[in-house]
Amino acid sequence: MTLTAEDRTAITGLVNWHGHLTDSGEFDRMPELFTADVVYDVTALGGGVLVGLAMLRDAALALGAGNPVAHHVTNLVLTAVAEDRVHALSKGIGINADGTVGSVTYEDTVVRGDDGWRVSHRTVRPRRIPLTR
Repeated sequence: MTLTAEDRTAITGLVNWHGHLTDSGEFDRMPELFTADVVYDVTALGGGVLVGLAMLRDAALALGAGNPVAHHVTNLVLTAVAEDRVHALSKGIGINADGTVGSVTYEDTVVRGDDGWRVSHRTVRPRRIPLTR
């Protein structure tokens, strides 16, 4: 499968939109980003594997003030895997209320469905040690 310019634009917008909706607490709009049965793996951050939009919302609300005040995404690389399935790799920068900053890598599986492109699986891995795999 070859990704069209329209596909690349849509998927890039999807990944970028996550920080805006999350930071503003618009969890009712998460179906614009994720499939209903999304698997959101934050095991490396101590949060386990969250399945479904309700579990994702509940985990964010339970974290409360521990959530970053700003999520920034950069360095997005898209790779077509199969028809209507793309691997998206990006870097995330989180700004915390106390001014500290953290970096993560997002590994996403993005699928095209009736409503367009959505993330069906995301793994979040923190970056804490330089120059490692």
